[in-house]
Amino acid sequence: MNVDLSTSYMGLQLKNPVIIGASRLTGNVESILNLEKNGAAAVVLKSLFEEQILMDIDNQRMNNIFDSYSDVENYIGFYTKQNSLNNYLKLIKDAKTQTKIPVIASINCDSNGEWIEFAKKIENAGADALELNIFILPSDPEKTGEEIEQTYFDIIKSVKSVVNIPIAVKMSYYFSGFANFATRLSNTGINAMVFFNRFFSPDINIKTQKVGSGNLYSTPEENSMVLRWTGILANKLECDLAASTGIHDGKAVIKNLMAGANAVQMVSGLYLNGVGDLVIVLQEIEKILSENNFTSIKEIIGIANKEKITNPQAYQRAQFMKYFSDSGK
Repeated sequence: MNVDLSTSYMGLQLKNPVIIGASRLTGNVESILNLEKNGAAAVVLKSLFEEQILMDIDNQRMNNIFDSYSDVENYIGFYTKQNSLNNYLKLIKDAKTQTKIPVIASINCDSNGEWIEFAKKIENAGADALELNIFILPSDPEKTGEEIEQTYFDIIKSVKSVVNIPIAVKMSYYFSGFANFATRLSNTGINAMVFFNRFFSPDINIKTQKVGSGNLYSTPEENSMVLRWTGILANKLECDLAASTGIHDGKAVIKNLMAGANAVQMVSGLYLNGVGDLVIVLQEIEKILSENNFTSIKEIIGIANKEKITNPQAYQRAQFMKYFSDSGK
């Protein structure tokens, strides 16, 4: 049985539902070409960091507490900023010239500031879409949840005022009223949300007492949070949805699509198993769909979301009591 793996995401037509997320895997054209060769439907380019650009500028300047930099220092700072941006723009142009799959740019940001001007240049370079990787750690006891949420709305409004390409927002679940916030955010005119961002995980070395990085790669177990919120919200959002984090094989891809995602993003699984594993993932997807008498990806999207299943409370249950009770344990 021939199975149609194509899907639509942000108005982009994809040959299959597997997008490669922002990472070192998508940081150069050679790697992108290899991903395309192995079946990637689209790529999200390695993120351009707002803070990285600003840091590059400051590192070229002398430490001056009065901020009275000389003309030479200002020129060097401007050149450094432009050089970082030009390298990114060149990556977009080269990727678009040499590949046939959609190229989605990515900006990692946490403020509604100077970086906004980059968005238009990214569009002009030929990017098919833009993913905004926004995260503000709610660690400041003086800042309210409403203030943090408003920053998201401000950033989206500013970016939408300068670009016409589709916009996706990569989300975290660090919100007290996540369902309400995500629903309101989907009404801003964005084209997609990505569930969820995976952040730096701090760890402490007991011997040296230094703080370093914890697990670098996601695990399949981490996908349960993605499945939960995808299943709950996919039918409520006024935009498309991509699932990300913990998706390592074809079964996970299918589960997230059934929950309501239009596409998925993979990164860690390819780091751990090699880019060639993408071929196996796609073969597994086709095999499972064929064995279950599905002829296309479109048939399974959302068939197991909260609105479609007979026990919708399964997505919302936070405790184990019912599970243990039902299983006789």
